[in-house]
Amino acid sequence: MEQKVKVVAADRVKIQRPDPNQSNNNYAPRSRIYVRDTKGKLEWFRRGFGFLLLALFVIIPWLQFNGEQAVLLDIAEQRFRIFGMTLWPQDLTILAWLTIVAAFALFFVTTLYGRVWCGFMCPQTTWTFIFMWFEKKIEGSRHQRMALDKRPWDFDKLWRKTAKHGSWIIVSLFTALIFVGYFTDIRELFVNFFTFDTGFWATFSVLFFAFCTYGNAGWMREIMCTHICPYARFQSAMFDKDTVTVSYDPRRGEPRGGRPRKADRRELGLGDCIDCNMCVQVCPTGIDIRNGLQYECINCGACVDACNDVMDKMNYPRGLIRFTTERNLEGGKTRKFRFKSIGYFVAMLLMAGLLVWEIATRVPLQVDILRDRNQLYSINMEGWVENSYTLKILNKSQLPKTFVVDTEGFTNTQLKGDTRVTVDGGEVANVPVTLAVNPEQVTERVQDVTFVVKSIEGDIVQRHVTSFIYE
Repeated sequence: MEQKVKVVAADRVKIQRPDPNQSNNNYAPRSRIYVRDTKGKLEWFRRGFGFLLLALFVIIPWLQFNGEQAVLLDIAEQRFRIFGMTLWPQDLTILAWLTIVAAFALFFVTTLYGRVWCGFMCPQTTWTFIFMWFEKKIEGSRHQRMALDKRPWDFDKLWRKTAKHGSWIIVSLFTALIFVGYFTDIRELFVNFFTFDTGFWATFSVLFFAFCTYGNAGWMREIMCTHICPYARFQSAMFDKDTVTVSYDPRRGEPRGGRPRKADRRELGLGDCIDCNMCVQVCPTGIDIRNGLQYECINCGACVDACNDVMDKMNYPRGLIRFTTERNLEGGKTRKFRFKSIGYFVAMLLMAGLLVWEIATRVPLQVDILRDRNQLYSINMEGWVENSYTLKILNKSQLPKTFVVDTEGFTNTQLKGDTRVTVDGGEVANVPVTLAVNPEQVTERVQDVTFVVKSIEGDIVQRHVTSFIYE
């Protein structure tokens, strides 16, 4: 039975046949998507870009800086080391600004070019295509995989399935080790893990993230993009008629239908689309781009390469499916500069400026002062008033620094204790000192005194105001 559906495409009415593979039950279990391999400029670019991001992910935690791991997000010690800069809980505003800048950059790019993040940069997409590569190499092409799954179990099917899942597990385990290596010493992690000498939390983290990678890229795949990832849901708020997305040109393609290669499509009353369904077969989320813009589309461009290949074989112009805008498909001219894109760009620049200012004005030194609570003050043998303090000097850098302690606020003072201290990178030094002041200068019961902690080079200075008590 045919179901007639009106489709607006170049003022034509097209009869579409329902997909026999689709159930009318909206809650039916999903059928597996067998993605067909494709080649083309976009596919090679996506692979190259994905390989670059993958290489950065693998290499960065192995880099060394001043004899230590260059990037180490040490949650246990509550400090993040990033190429010579150490961030502490007090510096979380930097991470907040960085996250905000990344968010506005994503919004800006999405407004201009749609979900290119999903198609070319998202880790879920990158690892899914890695798993699909192993699947293709071991089980064969799309039709071979479909036939293999329908075939009863035999030795050939058993070893292929075992090899595929074994390769997935190895990639997942290696991915998890690298990821956990961002949060702990990666060299020790690899040695201890394979010698079964890791602690409970390190082992649990590796196995947990390996399981997540295996499940997401091996089994869930497009479910992550269409149902779990929130970006797929709110992306439409950033789209407009001038957003560049993967689109099908119905004015060229309709009415679609098969035909001999040498036949004149105009004489047959057909458009350029030969209804080969190649665009559906290569789509990692299994959608038909000819049905219009859909939230499942991740803008990977696989259907563009597949359709261009078919157009070449039919001697038709390329671009039946292409990266374009809705306004362009309607015959208008795309506007790149518009209020939404300019707004996101300005907001991104402002947030980036605040991030740079935060980093530039950051002092890699923190000083906290604790008073001696056992005795508010004392009088020494010379009759001077003494207050005791403990200075907590935190060296936020990753290099050892020598600091000199001094005071401001009184002209005639004596500072007793270790006023010259060396603090290792990322360490805290407790420095007990006693400040003695001539009683003639103490005019009030409680007066402010400023402790000045300065590096011997003079490039780092931190002042901390506290109270001096004398009754």
